[in-house]
Amino acid sequence: MREGDFRTLMSLFPTGVAVIATLDGARRPWGMTCSSLCSVSLNPPMLLVCVRTGSPTLAALERTGAFSVNLLHDSARDVAELFASGDPDRFRRTAWHLPDAAAGPHLLDAAHAVGDCRVDGVRQAGDHTIVFGRVFRVSVRTGHAQPPLLYGLRRYAAWPASGSVAEPGRSRPDPADEE
Repeated sequence: MREGDFRTLMSLFPTGVAVIATLDGARRPWGMTCSSLCSVSLNPPMLLVCVRTGSPTLAALERTGAFSVNLLHDSARDVAELFASGDPDRFRRTAWHLPDAAAGPHLLDAAHAVGDCRVDGVRQAGDHTIVFGRVFRVSVRTGHAQPPLLYGLRRYAAWPASGSVAEPGRSRPDPADEE
């Protein structure tokens, strides 16, 4: 093995890609690409996202106390790059809507699923802030199913079309059964 740095280590760990979105006090949308997303609890349903401290998206979601997690499908690489760019016109350049009682913008064409969350806590960790979100609604795209967008090795990729991965909608055994 060769020596490397922390960025190299993390680039070797592929992950799904999401856009975290919220509204500020003036109801303007804010959002950013996020690959630091993790399930925390099934009961209550809770996840966490890691956001750069000082991010305007973080400031807006801390003020409003709510955010959406848009899980991107494999055809949404351009949206992932747009929301990673910091472009101030990102919400003018992609389709989105705000359903009744939504926690943040839903990306219409880019997301295959969206979770609406209320902030359940925050914790400072180095140069990032961990935001815990209690999921109160999940919306899953119906119709044409598209695989998730992945990021690793400093590039985007699609979920494999075949292989040992379970078909969408089929789950693994319940972890409670594995004792």
